[in-house]
Amino acid sequence: MRIAIIGGGIGGLTAALALRQFGFEPEIFEQAPELLEVGAAILMWPNAMRVLHRLGMADAVRAAGAILEQGRWLGSDGSVLNQFLFPKVEVPAVAIHRAELQHILLAANPVESIRLDHAFDRFEQHAGVVVVHFKNQTPFECDALICADGLHSRARAQMLNDGPPTERDYVAWRGVLTHTLDSSAMGAATEIYGRGQRFGIGPLGHGKVGWWASANKSLLRGAERFDDATIHEHHALCHDNMEEIRAPLLRLFDGWCEPVLDLIRATPLTALVRNATLDRDPVKKWTEGCVTLLGDAIHPVTPNLGQGGCLAIEDAAVLARCFAKYVHSRSSGAESAAAITVAFRKFETVRFSRTAWIARSSRVYGYFGQWQSAWAAQLRGSVQGLVPARLAASVLRRIFDYDAFAVEV
Repeated sequence: MRIAIIGGGIGGLTAALALRQFGFEPEIFEQAPELLEVGAAILMWPNAMRVLHRLGMADAVRAAGAILEQGRWLGSDGSVLNQFLFPKVEVPAVAIHRAELQHILLAANPVESIRLDHAFDRFEQHAGVVVVHFKNQTPFECDALICADGLHSRARAQMLNDGPPTERDYVAWRGVLTHTLDSSAMGAATEIYGRGQRFGIGPLGHGKVGWWASANKSLLRGAERFDDATIHEHHALCHDNMEEIRAPLLRLFDGWCEPVLDLIRATPLTALVRNATLDRDPVKKWTEGCVTLLGDAIHPVTPNLGQGGCLAIEDAAVLARCFAKYVHSRSSGAESAAAITVAFRKFETVRFSRTAWIARSSRVYGYFGQWQSAWAAQLRGSVQGLVPARLAASVLRRIFDYDAFAVEV
């Protein structure tokens, strides 16, 4: 059984590990010539940590990150709007640097199963065989193709041809730095609210802190020298011009409570990222024969609930379980193709409602968080202050309690 996975990110690496637990031997094809330490903080909520525990990765992730036990909502002046403990479950919520998580997942996969410098171009299917074409390498034939090639997935474009993702009306920045938080912020995911602006802070362990910020585009008009098309996520601008990413942040968050400006000023430019906020409307189809999509390639979400990476990890577990149930590792030909198609269609059926609900919930949360007018911001603060701990725990449990190894496939 030859299984190819496109993409060496969190979704692709986890899918490979999950499939190996059931006796399959997938190969990963990554476009980058080397896997560099990039990205900012990422949240591994209990729904993802539960999968990582089953794969034997949870202890390593906990050791490399920081456990989060509570959430805090603050006003821009530092006033506490509300705070609540996260519901107690058998696995913790962990904040970790994305590069650390990727390193842990990468190290758990056999080195010979990962092929770098393979830029995916397209796929073809004939008579139970999938031919994967690359821009810079010879084609690869396989029985099943799993495409975890991210937000701007070429596989999705070929399969669905539904255009680019939708850009929302606010942009986001992320940063990681060495910093000491005060005791009230340790073990807490903190969100600070203003008018059309938000700022989030969380410990990452080992003296590191991750932060994110968002601002409505209407607040940025004329404030930035570069538009989204010229600011690449991985810092295509030269070093001098990178300061143009920091400058609008300092203006936007001037006068906010500590340590907002301190974090912005102290973040190295190499650890500062600016992105458009993108997602897509949910779709029910993401399988074509022996090819399927996974993670951001099919259900990208806005970052408001910190569930993008978590959903990809859930996908990996459910997909591997569908494979184990419907596909024999030594089958081939027409029999194999029919079984793989059944497994992939079951995967998308099982995952649709969960991923669609998270995507919509994240979009609504962001809309609420970006309210800009004075009366709307005041109303939001009043509502946040009235949310009882029991209600917050109930909502979080709907996210946290999902068990990708227990749902029926």
